[in-house]
Amino acid sequence: MIHYLIQTIVFQTLFLLVYDLFLKRQTYFRWNRIYLVATTALSFILPFIQLAVIRQNLPDELVIQLPTVLIGSETAASTETSFSVYSVAQWVWLVGSLASLTYFVQKLWRIRRFRLKGRMSERSGYRLVKLPQSDLAFSFLNTIFLGEQLSEENKKSILLHEEVHIRHKHSWDLLYFETLRIVFWFNPIIYLYQNRMGALQEFIADAVVTSQRTKKEYYQNLLSEVFQTENISFINTFFNHSLIKKRIHMLQKSKSRKVSQLRYLLLLPLLGAMLMYTSCSEEVGQDANSTLSEQIADLTAEIKSKENLTEEEKAEIARMILEIYPEDVEGVSGDRAHFKSKIHEDGGKNEFFFREESLNFNEIDKVPVFPGCEGMSGEAAKKCFVTKITEFVVQNFNTKVAGPDVSGKQRIAVNFVVDKDGTVSNVLAKAQDQSLMDEAKRVVQLLPTMVPGEHEGKKVGVQFALPIIFQME
Repeated sequence: MIHYLIQTIVFQTLFLLVYDLFLKRQTYFRWNRIYLVATTALSFILPFIQLAVIRQNLPDELVIQLPTVLIGSETAASTETSFSVYSVAQWVWLVGSLASLTYFVQKLWRIRRFRLKGRMSERSGYRLVKLPQSDLAFSFLNTIFLGEQLSEENKKSILLHEEVHIRHKHSWDLLYFETLRIVFWFNPIIYLYQNRMGALQEFIADAVVTSQRTKKEYYQNLLSEVFQTENISFINTFFNHSLIKKRIHMLQKSKSRKVSQLRYLLLLPLLGAMLMYTSCSEEVGQDANSTLSEQIADLTAEIKSKENLTEEEKAEIARMILEIYPEDVEGVSGDRAHFKSKIHEDGGKNEFFFREESLNFNEIDKVPVFPGCEGMSGEAAKKCFVTKITEFVVQNFNTKVAGPDVSGKQRIAVNFVVDKDGTVSNVLAKAQDQSLMDEAKRVVQLLPTMVPGEHEGKKVGVQFALPIIFQME
């Protein structure tokens, strides 16, 4: 969810940046109105779009990165802290949304009070509420509120202006952003969007009115007096002090040339970049410091895509692995010389890096089933698998094996495969402390036999990367 919210905020920021830099000063007001409404909606939809065409051109990720397992004195506290932080975040969001909703209801009640205080009459296509002893002027939905203290000349201009808001149903745009403000009250970009839309609606109404009356006369009506302004974010206020200067400036602009409409094409490469990102990214529950794991997975996929490795490439892979694992590589070879020869014998497709039929967790038809997860499928099966693996490692890891020189937070990287027969094989581990590395391998090798994964009707092996953090007191 956090990843989704970050994506929407980033997308909205980029869309708004394009608007401010290239579109805001153009006189294609109706196109700008469509742009503001459409891009906010797109920002919520785009994170769910993943184009298969883009994904097919990318190498498969063979190693599944499981969530980090915390072991040691920090384990229980970390679990409680994680749960507590998540719960607090939910409550903060709920309280903020309720506060925003309450404020919205208060503003609706203020509008209702104006309607009750004034004298309402029916006009052609709208209602007019005359407010006694007031110089307010605004519209909401199909109702215009007009202070009786305004001069008759100003009233004519205001009515023409507010009628445009009603005919174009501008209130619905502002209510749309008001709803987003209630749900996403923490997102400052929504407030900026609503502000841009409010200004744009005034430009639209001004342009229509000045096509019927002279601009000079209209300027005089805008500047004739200092008027009150009702601070309600989803009404169309005629005398908005912060907007009057911008409105006059926009009225003085000449109509934008048709070639300026090409600026809207800037949206296409921006959408393309966003679709590329959403198609290539997935929200995964893994440790924040997983950059190295991701690089290893990318390298694995790149090597896997090659049908044959040259002798030099095989030697380089062997050298790299032997530098990382100077001791015997358990499950692959008994000694370094045999390990080297095995890499050459199997054509470079060594089992530490590759399993011929290993697949991505998100692509496999049926994931391996941990005992106790029987009868589940889809996301429920994946979640159960991860939970059971985590519980098993935490319960079986001997926290007393660490040497006397081990202190603080220790990271352990474990690779293993759930093979075609459901057994766990090719368990490899890496850690600074040998005792922790051996213990991690021992625990993972104790994992029970599972129901193997299946893909396209065949049983397949699935390779996993399991990061473990061991915290010393």
